[in-house]
Amino acid sequence: MNPLANKIRPQNLKDFIGQEELVGAGKPLRKAIEERHLFSFILWGPPGTGKTTLARIYAAALDARFYELSAVSAGKDDIRTIINEPDTLLDGRPKVLFLDEIHRFNKAQQDFLLPYVERGELTLIGATTENPSFEVISALLSRCRVFVLKSLSPADIGKIVGRAAKALGIKVPKDAVEWLVSYANGDARTAITAIENVDRLYGGKNETKTKMKGGQKQITLSQLQNSFSQIFIRFDKKGDEHYDTISAFIKSMRAGDADAALYYLARMIAGGEDPKFIARRMVVFASEDIGLAQPTALVVANAVFQAVETIGLPEAQENLAHGVAYLALAAKDRSAYDAYMAALADVKATGNLSIPLKVRNAPTKLMKDLGYSKGYEKYPTKTGDGSESLLPEKLKGKKYLKWKK
Repeated sequence: MNPLANKIRPQNLKDFIGQEELVGAGKPLRKAIEERHLFSFILWGPPGTGKTTLARIYAAALDARFYELSAVSAGKDDIRTIINEPDTLLDGRPKVLFLDEIHRFNKAQQDFLLPYVERGELTLIGATTENPSFEVISALLSRCRVFVLKSLSPADIGKIVGRAAKALGIKVPKDAVEWLVSYANGDARTAITAIENVDRLYGGKNETKTKMKGGQKQITLSQLQNSFSQIFIRFDKKGDEHYDTISAFIKSMRAGDADAALYYLARMIAGGEDPKFIARRMVVFASEDIGLAQPTALVVANAVFQAVETIGLPEAQENLAHGVAYLALAAKDRSAYDAYMAALADVKATGNLSIPLKVRNAPTKLMKDLGYSKGYEKYPTKTGDGSESLLPEKLKGKKYLKWKK
C-alpha cells in the first residue's frame, strides 16, 4: 500500500510547503534548482521537514538519474552497482545519489564514496538529523554544501494537514487540526501518518463518522485523541536534540529561570533521558556555577543523585524537580571554577616549575638539612591574607581566586 505521505509528496517547488529560508524567492536552494546547478550537498534537519522531497525535486529539475539509498542498510556494493550500471554510462545524464541518514555510514564507507563524488561520477545529496560537522568526514564534507532545515511552523503543518485531508476526502475540524499540529511537533510526516491512521481506523465505521454537506466525512478530535495514548516527545539521546536540551537546561538554571529549567527537565524525562545523566550534570553545575556563593548546593545536588540511584523513576522525578528548583534559585558564583581553570592554564603553559623548599615534604634528615620545609609553620595564622605566596618562584604573587566573603 502506497503511504499517504508518498501520494501527496510535492513534485515541484510550487507545491512545497516550508523552508522559506532555502526555497523562497532568490534563496540558495531555489536558485540551484531553477538554474540547474549540479553540485553535492547535505540536507541537515529534524525528521519530516522535507529532505527527501527536496532531493527528488532537485534531481527531477536536472533530469538526473535518481538513486535513493538508506545508510542504515546500504553499503559499498550498492554504490558500486550504481556507478557500474551499464545502460547509464553513455547517456550523459548525471547520477544523483540521495543517501538518507548519511550519518549512519561509517568512516570506511564514507571514504569509499569520496572519490566518486570528487570525480563527479556521483552527485551526492546526503540527509541527516545529526550535525554533519561531527558525523561526516571532513574530506567529504568539504565537497558538499550544507543546507539547514528547520522544524515546520504550525502554519505549515496546518497547510499540510489540509492537503492530507483533501486527498482522503475528509474534513478535519479546527480543534482537531490544532491538536494534530501540536502532536506533529514540526514533523510533516507525523501529521500525515496520524491523519491517515485515524481515517483507516474510523473511516469505515458509519457510527463513528459524521456526514457533512455534500456527503463529506469528518474525523473528530475525540477520535484523534483516542487513537494515541500520548504525544510522542522527539528526543534522540545520542543526537543534537540531546545536546540542545541539556544545554538549554543548564543555561536556564544559570540564568536563575526555574520555570524554564523545570520545563527542560520535564522534556528530557518525557523523552527517555537517563535521569542519572541529568543528576550528574546537576552535581557539576553546583560547583561550577554556584560554588562559594552557596556551598550547600553541592550537598543538595549529591543528595538528588543518590535519590535517583536509590529510588529511580518515576518517583525520582520529584527529587530532580526539587533539586533543579533549588539550583536555579541559588546565588551564583564561578570564582572557584574560574580560578582552577586559570591555574590549570598556567600548569600547561609553564610545566613542572620548582616547588618552593618551604612547602616541600621533608620525610628524611637529609631533606631537612637541604632546607625542605624550613620556615614553614604547621598551622600558619596568616594563610590567604596575601602576606606571602607559596607558589613557585615564577608565579609569585599570582592571584587565581577572585572571591571575597
